[in-house]
Amino acid sequence: MANIVILGAGVMGSAFSTPLADNGHSVRLVGTHLDGDIIEEIHETRVHPRLKSRLRDSVTPLTYDRLGEALRGAELVVLGVNSLGIEWAGRMLADTLPEGVPLLFLTKGLAGHDGNLELLPHRLRRQLPPDLQATVKLAAVGGPSIAGELAANRHTCVVVTGSDAALTDKLARMLRTPYYHVWPSTDMVGVEVCVAMKNLYALAVGCVGGLLERDGVASNDAVMFNLAAGLFAQGLWETAYLVDQMGGQRRSVFTLPGAGDLYVTSMGGRNQKMGRYLGQGIPFSQAKAQYMADITIEGAQLAQAIGPTVEQMVADGRLDAQTVPLMLTMIDIVCHDAPVEFPWDSFFAGDVGA
Repeated sequence: MANIVILGAGVMGSAFSTPLADNGHSVRLVGTHLDGDIIEEIHETRVHPRLKSRLRDSVTPLTYDRLGEALRGAELVVLGVNSLGIEWAGRMLADTLPEGVPLLFLTKGLAGHDGNLELLPHRLRRQLPPDLQATVKLAAVGGPSIAGELAANRHTCVVVTGSDAALTDKLARMLRTPYYHVWPSTDMVGVEVCVAMKNLYALAVGCVGGLLERDGVASNDAVMFNLAAGLFAQGLWETAYLVDQMGGQRRSVFTLPGAGDLYVTSMGGRNQKMGRYLGQGIPFSQAKAQYMADITIEGAQLAQAIGPTVEQMVADGRLDAQTVPLMLTMIDIVCHDAPVEFPWDSFFAGDVGA
């Protein structure tokens, strides 16, 4: 059994401790600088205050100032911070990560770097010392995984991906339980693009709830499932194009990381809540300040993180605007407070390959 450190005590990082502990691994759950109250509550009650679940006895909660202590003897480090915390995590690990310990990312997102889009695992790697940059092995988990369901031992299906097939096979064996079903994949680019973009397109699908509230239910009780499905399909279409452009594999788009994760993310959560405000006609900046000021909306965060880079790549001809109209629309809504007006006549255009 392995000694595993999870950095980030939010709902997903903490829920991820459940299959690890159930497989007999020793887990040290290290909170970020923002997780002090969570770590204190777990110490006192063993219950995660946001997850509403009791953590296993083999999970040891620690504050971030004890990260160095937690990493002694560690065989795997799991990154459970949100996308905004990836640089903080990189700075923390730069001075403490032991050589030879792989990093497994739960964090989802993309970033702009030198005029191109960059995977978050690669962004964090750039913050490590040169010798570690050259040797550290990176892996990630992708697929439809609601934290509360995982913590409750509900059946959950994911892939674990990385360029090292031996490592992904080993990680899959470490993670699998009768309820946590894990398949190895070597398509890290495709998986990471899918699980990042699902947040942006789930935000788009979430707008339908607000549009329904604005326009009302029809006289025959009809709602707007047709509209939501069209946005969902366009999101997959554009994701396939972006995966192709970045060198990933189409298989990831139409399996768990793409279709699966977009489906479950569209069913509820913070992206859907913000989408509802947007669909009602409230500009993003107003909705964020008035209703969700202290809440990270991953779809909006992604739009802000990649928006300027995407717009420049389109201007340079390196991304085809005709193929990603929904992406550009959502970036405009989030970054420029544009109204929710979907360019239907532009959907399913462009070329996403055979």
